[in-house]
Amino acid sequence: MPAGDLERGLHVVPVARDHDADGLDLVHRRVGGVEETRRRVEADVPTDHVAELAIEVVHRDIILYGYYSGVAARLLAFIVILALPAGGHAAPAAPGFTVRLLDGKTSVDSRDLIGKKILVLRFQASYCKPYRSRDVEVVAIHVQDTTADTRSFVRRNKVNYPVALDPKLTIGNTFGFKGTPYTVVIDQKGEMVAQIHGQSAAARLPRILDELLKKEPKPS
Repeated sequence: MPAGDLERGLHVVPVARDHDADGLDLVHRRVGGVEETRRRVEADVPTDHVAELAIEVVHRDIILYGYYSGVAARLLAFIVILALPAGGHAAPAAPGFTVRLLDGKTSVDSRDLIGKKILVLRFQASYCKPYRSRDVEVVAIHVQDTTADTRSFVRRNKVNYPVALDPKLTIGNTFGFKGTPYTVVIDQKGEMVAQIHGQSAAARLPRILDELLKKEPKPS
């Protein structure tokens, strides 16, 4: 699909299916478009981010949404979002983890939150914009910063959610980390319902969280 067609406002781009027996689909984002997926790609056209290139592998049971931005018609970038699974398909279970927070005294154990809260993991660096959420547990995991850089970031941005360090990507690699910023949403059942690469998380998270909060059991 030529980049120009997307620049003119095409919202849904049907692309070819593959025949992988394991149900894995390769989506190659490059100048010119997308090569393969079993589902569909949805493109938005903001103009405030430079183009990026990436490769993503997704499971056939999850709808793939691509959000791209460009500063010229020849530049095209897809920022992949693994959106809420289609009805009837279970989301993958999130890996359990424990991480010590920046204060060096307290820790977060993801297993303690199952059945209690929605967990948003934000893999970021000190140059990323902070994200403030509502009615969910947000943990920011810095993967490219020293302790001093991270403390400076926390003070500068008046961060009021837990912050931890993961310099060796011990946690990041288990969640498919490929670069900052990267946001993972884990529902109350401990399932990964969204994995968001790029700066679009702030705009996309409200819709995702609204859907999850609607499903929360009401107190009797």
